[in-house]
Amino acid sequence: MDRTSDQEARTPTTHGPLLQALVVADLLSPISPAALLPALVGLSAIGAWPWHTSSLQIAAGALTLATILVDGISLSLLPRFGRSYGPPTPPLFALALLRTGITFALGAIYPTWTGFALCTLLQVGLVATQAYATWIEPARLTITHQRLTSPKLRGDATLRLLHISDIHFEGWTPREKRLLETVKDLHPDLVLLTGDYLNLSSADDPEARQEVRDLLAQIAAQAPTYAVTGSPPVDLAHIVPSIFDGLPITWLMDRAVEVHINGLHLRLIGLRCTRDRHADGARLRRLLPDDTGDLFTVLLYHSPDLMPDAVACGIDLYLAGHTHGGQLRLPLFGALVTSSDFGKRYEMGLYREGNTALYVSRGLGMEGLGAPRARFLAPPEIIVWDLEADRSRVHNGR
Repeated sequence: MDRTSDQEARTPTTHGPLLQALVVADLLSPISPAALLPALVGLSAIGAWPWHTSSLQIAAGALTLATILVDGISLSLLPRFGRSYGPPTPPLFALALLRTGITFALGAIYPTWTGFALCTLLQVGLVATQAYATWIEPARLTITHQRLTSPKLRGDATLRLLHISDIHFEGWTPREKRLLETVKDLHPDLVLLTGDYLNLSSADDPEARQEVRDLLAQIAAQAPTYAVTGSPPVDLAHIVPSIFDGLPITWLMDRAVEVHINGLHLRLIGLRCTRDRHADGARLRRLLPDDTGDLFTVLLYHSPDLMPDAVACGIDLYLAGHTHGGQLRLPLFGALVTSSDFGKRYEMGLYREGNTALYVSRGLGMEGLGAPRARFLAPPEIIVWDLEADRSRVHNGR
């Protein structure tokens, strides 16, 4: 793969509020959960304070502290069992604050034994949610099937693309092992990678860099593979080239290439993501001075934020990631945070504007630093695209 130039490595990038929040939360990472115990006891006492009688106060405080301790044990065991590798203290403290708020609010509103029963249900439910979001959903790899037909595709064969995004590798877990098995079973014709191969905690870890290189090599052994870089704070310009160096992967660094496979002819465009959508959009337009013409064109760009530019340029299929689908979602509301300039407009899944189909992958991995290694209502995802000739509609199929 070609290496980035010195000028590219010096390209300024913007660090959004999510990154700043993760950096602040990571300040708790060096503290062990045991060292946090006095603060957790204090929070439990604060939560119990509004309950009117001493017996209710003792029960409410004990309930809050007990569920916090269960959280701490659960989070501390994740790396020991190879489920994830994040620090337990930041999410433990966040959960402790949430539990304290629940106990305090119910004590202020409904300080009776019936209220305590409701508090117990909520606290136990939060234990179950925490366990599911950290132990189960992050390993529940899903396969989304999409079919796209276009008059720009000429031929009788079907072309199968496999889109993989946001691997965020920290270490081997059941998710990465399942990914390799699934890629082999799907028999893709092309594999397309849209960035964020490590995360903010593992980017400087030599062992993680070697292991994600091994993972990418096994993926690339299954089919011709094309890749772009992800968010600048994650896919560091001085690290990512060494991960890809020597691998049979074509790195599309502000490049357009034409691909002939299965009798079909298409153009792949890959753009480096700087998180400056105006500058990145200008680079896209320079790569397509005369729009796409009659050649079916696929854009690989880490973020969905170039959708207006992609529509204006006549891009047929735009593949992105970055948002993780929010990673933690609320029922009926969806993503709490997307890190997109467009907020929730392109938070996950399939969108159509004009003649352009955009798919925003939920990705595979999770944010680093002080973020919880958790997913809720946003399971990891890879997307299979079956492209065929002579039609013009996109069909959903899962």
